[in-house]
Amino acid sequence: MNQSDFWSMYGNRILEGIGPHLFLTGVSLGLGILFAVPLGILLTRFPRWSGPVIAVVSVLQTIPSLAFFALALPYLGIGMQPALVVLFLYSLLPILRNTYVGVHAVDATLIDAARGQGMTNWEILYLVELPLAAPIIVTGIRLAAVYLVSWATLASLIGAGGLGDLIFAGLDSYDANLLMAGAIPTAMLALLIGFVFGLVRRLVTPRGIRKEVRVRWI
Repeated sequence: MNQSDFWSMYGNRILEGIGPHLFLTGVSLGLGILFAVPLGILLTRFPRWSGPVIAVVSVLQTIPSLAFFALALPYLGIGMQPALVVLFLYSLLPILRNTYVGVHAVDATLIDAARGQGMTNWEILYLVELPLAAPIIVTGIRLAAVYLVSWATLASLIGAGGLGDLIFAGLDSYDANLLMAGAIPTAMLALLIGFVFGLVRRLVTPRGIRKEVRVRWI
């Protein structure tokens, strides 16, 4: 099958699948950011709780995807809702861990200098800690986003739609073209999202750090 025949046969189904797939990925990622970033910052203020909290979130990450979706069915039914809950829980670890590590790693002398200039704790957070931690935080968001694109394919098994519908339909019917119609766009979405967040990471990296990295590479 040539390319034009492929797109004429599966193009509409691919476009129909991309919408729900992006919705699942985007909403669960957004919820993960809203929850995990503030929690990561809070844990830097109470570091003795960081180990237990991150360990609990890590346990969620170890649950196999199919098992996690199956566990959600009796309580949340089928469709978008259970898929969003499961994907949200999967998004937490990389964002939470990187937020905690990024903020915690800010040089204490910089914080002391900012405090010596009369900055409040909130000003230190927004003007010193978060700008310096931003590249690490964005890296965690990037990892979560790429993971969610792949995990969202399994959400079709509980009626959430997306590109996974094409993949599993291809597997059920032994149709390699239908399988590729779901797998190729999914892979391209993951690569595209990874590339975009790579650019965002570069944009949020302070210029001084960028110059330092260039010098090290040279």
